[in-house]
Amino acid sequence: MEYDDPERGRAVAERVREFVREEVIPVEREHLGDGPVPRDAVRQLRETAREYDVYGPQIPEEYGGLGMGFREMLPVFEAAGRSLLGATAVRANAPDEGNMHTLELVGTDEQRDEWLRPLAEGEARSGFSMTEPMQGAGSDPKMIRTSAEKDGDEWVINGHKWWTTQGSEADVLLVMARTDEDAHPYQGCSIFLVPADTPGVEVVRDIPHLGGGLTGASHAEIRYDDVRVPEENLLGEENAGFAIAQQRLGPARLTHCMRFSGMAERALDVAKAYAEERRAFDGTLSDKQALRFEIAEAETRLHAARSMVRHAARQIDAGNEARIEVAMSKTFAANVTQDAIDTAVQICGGNGIGKDLPLADFYENVRQFRIIDGADEVHKRVIARDAFEDTDPSEVEHLLRFGE
Repeated sequence: MEYDDPERGRAVAERVREFVREEVIPVEREHLGDGPVPRDAVRQLRETAREYDVYGPQIPEEYGGLGMGFREMLPVFEAAGRSLLGATAVRANAPDEGNMHTLELVGTDEQRDEWLRPLAEGEARSGFSMTEPMQGAGSDPKMIRTSAEKDGDEWVINGHKWWTTQGSEADVLLVMARTDEDAHPYQGCSIFLVPADTPGVEVVRDIPHLGGGLTGASHAEIRYDDVRVPEENLLGEENAGFAIAQQRLGPARLTHCMRFSGMAERALDVAKAYAEERRAFDGTLSDKQALRFEIAEAETRLHAARSMVRHAARQIDAGNEARIEVAMSKTFAANVTQDAIDTAVQICGGNGIGKDLPLADFYENVRQFRIIDGADEVHKRVIARDAFEDTDPSEVEHLLRFGE
């Protein structure tokens, strides 16, 4: 399908597709079912990405990236998503991608020099530490309990976090904490830059979870016990943590959509190639109408998801928050990509669940998408609230007129 992506985005996306096909997938094949990929291999892929001129599409040029606009980036992220290693190889992987964007948006010059530059160069890693265990903040961030209190020229942080992606390998953690207990959490939280080696930061464990595999993505449980950071480690304005997080999460949800769309596209490509070769019941699988209809349904829904994401991206590019458009895109894309990959696994049968093909790894990783960056139910709640608020009371009688 052709979309109205900016010309530069299409050109870079084509280079990324070539890079993924020629350089990334061969490394992926070496490690399927036996991840994670060694750091040296990732480092080499990033050097090669620079040679292809595809490294850091979202990173500002002054920090060694391509400095692409948001709409330009979308097809690039989709092309990278065709392999689980793709986003990592071009330095567009979560959570670093979102954390770099946050530092770019609200970081001071000193904070950018200290953290954005090494993150952009691939010499440092980061984590976004917001979610809390059980009765703390998860899908309902208003329940956040981690606190940060001012003590002279320092902030003292106490709390318990988990599902901090890349937390155990991070060099710096972006920690969300309450800084005004009397205010609503949306107006009383702040974000702090906490170096991982700060006294009082305890990585309790990496939580065992579904997926990971090739990239070795971890999700850490972390305790903050009287962690002291200087006042200049406040990221952005005091008590503006949730506003900053929303600036980060809206675009990040759409880039997630595109990465997973690329994964679903490749899964369907694998399934179609398999169906063309596999013979059973007096013909190839690709001759069977039931299978063809499954592919037709998956392709149609994937096209719809891509179109929704691009519509939301245009809204963001125009300066709008696009909260409803993003919520719709994220929920729909998460389910569409999951269903497409499930269809691909089914078509490939035993080979679909085997680790010789990438489908099993795709299947393990796509399931998280309906939970991360806001569970389906949370986004549907937002969409439904807006839908009912949009109902005009003066139209109710007309709408419910059943007859004369």
